[in-house]
Amino acid sequence: MDINQLEVLVTVARERSFSRAAEVLDRTQPAISQAIRRLEAEVGERLFDRSSKDGTLTFAGEVLLDYARQMLNLRYSAQAALVEMRNLHHGKVTISANEHTVFFLLPVIAEFRRRHPLIKIEVQRGVASRIPKQITAREVELGIISFSPNDESIVSIPVMTDELTLIVAPKHRFAAAGTISIKQLGSESFVAHNAPSPYRQKVIEAFDKHNTPLNISVELPSLEAIKKLVLSGDGIALVPRLTAKSEIEAGQLAAVSVKEMQLERKLHVVYRKNSELSHAAQEFIKIAKEIVS
Repeated sequence: MDINQLEVLVTVARERSFSRAAEVLDRTQPAISQAIRRLEAEVGERLFDRSSKDGTLTFAGEVLLDYARQMLNLRYSAQAALVEMRNLHHGKVTISANEHTVFFLLPVIAEFRRRHPLIKIEVQRGVASRIPKQITAREVELGIISFSPNDESIVSIPVMTDELTLIVAPKHRFAAAGTISIKQLGSESFVAHNAPSPYRQKVIEAFDKHNTPLNISVELPSLEAIKKLVLSGDGIALVPRLTAKSEIEAGQLAAVSVKEMQLERKLHVVYRKNSELSHAAQEFIKIAKEIVS
């Protein structure tokens, strides 16, 4: 059944006149009559009593009228939902980020929620190497990673630059140094993340290059645990600065630069190249660019 034919049925029944229905729908009366005849031919039943001049429905017409109203209401609801989505009054954006890149999301989420409180944000914890696969498999709409994937089916937008920084407790002897040499780290005990990564390998190579021992005394599975252990004075750590930004600004941890290890990493927002991003996802990317500009 054509939705326009059902609209004609509802209008004729409401106006109780083919001619008034034609006026309401801005169509000719013959066009209204033809639409009803086609609908009757499709359902195999007379819908209006032709002996009546006021558009009286038959029993079959009454039955179909109830369903026609429901379908028109459903169409209206669908149209209204799409308008709400376009106006960012309804919807959801799904994002995958790892333990490092999720810190970039926090101020973006706060600003997005301030502007669009009715949009749901769902962030999944992902493994950096697998996030591009989540994107191509449509498991999430956006991803935040610290590299540009070598995949032509993915769009990668650089949004900010982070750097590896040495964090120490405020009372540590390096706390006020600002910048130190890698040679000064040979006698220190390090707390490290136990997950392999390209940056961990670069740190190991830097210590080897400068003939300096790298004493990893503790390995932990989370950055939060690493920061707490450093804060207690039980070791020092090399972490992405973004992950310790709030503690550094609050004076809970001190950031120290190691001049032989200027390791930067760019954070990227990624999504499928041929996908039509939701209005919510487009707005999220827009705000992410504004936050770091």
